[in-house]
Amino acid sequence: MNRILNPRIVFTSHVNNIGMYVFLQSELGGIGRFQTSGTNTLRYIIGDKEGILLCINLMHGKLRTPKNKRFNDLIKSFNLKYSLNIAESLLDTSRPLRGRSQPPAPGINFGDNSWLTGFVEADGHFGIKYMESKPKSDTRKRSVSESVSLKFRLDQRAYDKPTSSDMLPFMENLASFLRCNVKSYNSNKSYSEVLSLSVTSIENIKLLINYFAKYPLLGEKWDNYKKWRTVYYMIISKEHLTKKGRLEIRSLIGLDAEPQ
Repeated sequence: MNRILNPRIVFTSHVNNIGMYVFLQSELGGIGRFQTSGTNTLRYIIGDKEGILLCINLMHGKLRTPKNKRFNDLIKSFNLKYSLNIAESLLDTSRPLRGRSQPPAPGINFGDNSWLTGFVEADGHFGIKYMESKPKSDTRKRSVSESVSLKFRLDQRAYDKPTSSDMLPFMENLASFLRCNVKSYNSNKSYSEVLSLSVTSIENIKLLINYFAKYPLLGEKWDNYKKWRTVYYMIISKEHLTKKGRLEIRSLIGLDAEPQ
């Protein structure tokens, strides 16, 4: 049909992440171009030979989700177009190492590089819940105490259509690392099943705090994470139990200074 198919790499995000992608473009030597779609969508497109080759070398063997299949499709197309012989990229299933006399630890280790940071940048959510005290009433059998809680949440489609892959095995590995369970719900937007991970205990949240201290977020999620981390340390120090601490938390999440 006289069509020319050109391989390319496209990063899609909200326009609020433009700062992170400008930084990324700078770190990659100025390759690629930006394109906006509608009012909220930003695309960072890398379509030249040198730029794609650089990205292939950087990402080769470092992907952990079924998207690695699409990455290998790109490599095959790139090899065909430019008569190259780049090897297939294998999934990164690295495990934490132990002493020489001990076997490898079970499960995949997501804490040994910055991959999880990028994944959270795209799909993670940092939630702060402030529950105001409510007295017992005719419609409320028990009084509710004032409280503050944190939640980290990460959702993925149960079935990845572009790669025809079940996401459950991957999400189970990630849940093992985060010390939580995989739950599911039906999305009203896409009418499809969604797999969800939630971390709520302070002990397990500490794991994320330590991880992001080593591999910090760079995009829009950084601001949300900073507030979340601030409240975490306030809970650890019991500041959230003081009037000053409660007022600070209310200010962080955009509530009125004083509860009504």
